[in-house]
Amino acid sequence: MFTGIIETLGRVHKIEKDQNNLHITIDSAISNELKIDQSVSHNGICLTVVAIKDSLYTVTAIDETILKTNIGDWNEGDIINLERGMKLGDRLDGHIVQGHVDQTGTCIKIEEASGSWNYTFEYDEKLSNITIEKGSITVNGVSLTVVNSKTNEFSVSIIPYTFEHTNFKDFKVGTKINLEFDVVGKYISRLYAINK
Repeated sequence: MFTGIIETLGRVHKIEKDQNNLHITIDSAISNELKIDQSVSHNGICLTVVAIKDSLYTVTAIDETILKTNIGDWNEGDIINLERGMKLGDRLDGHIVQGHVDQTGTCIKIEEASGSWNYTFEYDEKLSNITIEKGSITVNGVSLTVVNSKTNEFSVSIIPYTFEHTNFKDFKVGTKINLEFDVVGKYISRLYAINK
């Protein structure tokens, strides 16, 4: 379980294809603190550490993960948002994030707003995911508050700290991002559909 508060950034060092899997090696400042079999959120994708050497560690993405996320679009040199699993008893500064990406979305608009930034994202409404005004959303692993919620799009406002310490600064119109919708909202939506 994660909080959506990004701990640090990593850089994709190497990507190796192995049958339907991708072995991705990340260079990060926290590599020497990790352990084999530890879960780490990578742009919101929960992946297990399988190897560590110096400032590098490796994770493996299987076909299911590749199909549901933007991980197949990653390239060597890309900057990735990283968060280690939350410790029991710590403050929950973001919201409950599972690291299970629901679907991808696309950045359709970026506006600078005198010291902050507004990003608008579009997603496929056929997958029955929803946002609500002032609800929580995870974009590339970052816990954010929804503004301007619509049927298949929403916006978020980014403060300078988040802009500087995440890969939001690399987003452009057309950037494909990972979305994890609020877990409580998903359960309510599912119960509503069953009892309809």
